Amino acid sequence: MELRQFALEVVTATDLESKLRAPSGFTDEEPGAPLFLTEPGRPESLRIAYGRAPKVPKVVGMADEAQRVRILHAFANHELQAVELFAWALLAFPEAPAAFRRGLLTILREEQMHTRLYLARLEAHGSRFGALPVSGYFWGKVDQLTTPARFVCALSLTFEGANLDHAREYGEAARAAGDEETARVLERIHRDEIRHVRFGAEWLERFKEPGESLYDAYRRNVEWPLRPALAKGERFDPESRRAAGLD
Repeated sequence: MELRQFALEVVTATDLESKLRAPSGFTDEEPGAPLFLTEPGRPESLRIAYGRAPKVPKVVGMADEAQRVRILHAFANHELQAVELFAWALLAFPEAPAAFRRGLLTILREEQMHTRLYLARLEAHGSRFGALPVSGYFWGKVDQLTTPARFVCALSLTFEGANLDHAREYGEAARAAGDEETARVLERIHRDEIRHVRFGAEWLERFKEPGESLYDAYRRNVEWPLRPALAKGERFDPESRRAAGLD
């Protein structure tokens, strides 16, 4: 199967299993013309709730099982949006370097795995994905993602950059609440996010203007409400950013 066809199926599928089907054996010989989709297909239970977006409970909510379910549900939706948007980028940027497209596919696979990990934790808590409303916050930014540089600044360096803090903080809170399995899931995701942020930083280094700092290139490629303040959690973790290769 051509990579373009796979990516299109991931974004437009109206069943969860098709979105989470792991890619294998693809060619990328016919990437086609740029295709900028504005919203994903979704099963009815996971249709994006526009207007007032459902809020993710604060980290203290991990101590309460009902709030923990809300957190896990929101995090699963974050990962599903990431799956869809890395597939979206394969459609939007067919002329991007082959190594960049391979990197998008690798991260897409890991986002699929992250989604499944959260689905398993929801099931362990007696809930299911789709039992609560879901937001489309990430999808609401696609009109800004007009270049590969803008894509990595938004997805890799803002949303995944913030998860360097969120995954560690929520994981510690899950462990303190006695939920060791959820803590391990969040630790796994945190390790993967370091690589994902590194992907964004390395490609922004290639895309930026000669002599331009990485920070200035980031600022030039994001639009409000995307900004450095959204690229972190409440407790900033410089160690993880150094591990991701940020200066």
